Amino acid sequence: MINVATLVTRCLSPVLLTTVVLSSLPIVAQAGNITIYKDESGKVLLTNVNPSGNFDQFTKKVQVNYYKSSKLYDGSNNGYSSNNDYGSSAASNSGTRNAYDSYIRDSAQRHGVDPALMKAMMHTESAFNPNARSPVGAQGLMQLMPATARRFKVNNPWNPADNIEGSAKYIAWLMRRFDNRIEYAVAGYNAGEGNVDKYGGIPPFKETQNYVKKVMSRYHSLYKNDSGLSGASMSASNQTSNTSGGLKNVSYGTSSNNASYTNSAYAALR
Repeated sequence: MINVATLVTRCLSPVLLTTVVLSSLPIVAQAGNITIYKDESGKVLLTNVNPSGNFDQFTKKVQVNYYKSSKLYDGSNNGYSSNNDYGSSAASNSGTRNAYDSYIRDSAQRHGVDPALMKAMMHTESAFNPNARSPVGAQGLMQLMPATARRFKVNNPWNPADNIEGSAKYIAWLMRRFDNRIEYAVAGYNAGEGNVDKYGGIPPFKETQNYVKKVMSRYHSLYKNDSGLSGASMSASNQTSNTSGGLKNVSYGTSSNNASYTNSAYAALR
């Protein structure tokens, strides 16, 4: 298996950015075209060159993304934008859009997370489908990667209550990690906290930037004043922090968070 991180850091010429999604490798998207292929068995290949050699079985082109260099989010202004910058969003047409409010309220209250933020993320992740599964294996309402589910002790990610509980733990962890910078936490959920550290803010990945915009738009225009979530009253940015300023360098004794790096590359497939 190719060590993607090593190749990216050592090579300036185009290299094969590859992961067969049976393992969790960190993926760092660079400027340029990134293409997703599948083989006949459904395995996925992420690459910026045409598959060849040991990878010529990947013949079905699924998605092409262009990652441009961007300073749209450079870590200034604490990572926040005005509430109005994200515009408005249309309400979900899903018949289950309010079915999980009680689970969201309970888990949010237990872990000090804004339930409106959780619902905005659920809307964006799965459109309230508890059986949603991404091509890379993200599961359930909050699209938890298997490694993330294990990390936060989720026994059954297909069970809505378990899935939401694990996600609440992860969001709470991200909010602490980034000193309650809500947009950083949302970006970390999609692209991995390591990429937020690397770029000093929201990474310049189109999928991650679009994800943050969708979540924040839905948070402000749909769910912040949602009566179904009124059992818990808090704001995503009103929590206190025991640390001050900047991104925290914390030690978390696990490499399983690397699985979340894959999410940004495949977000368009969800």
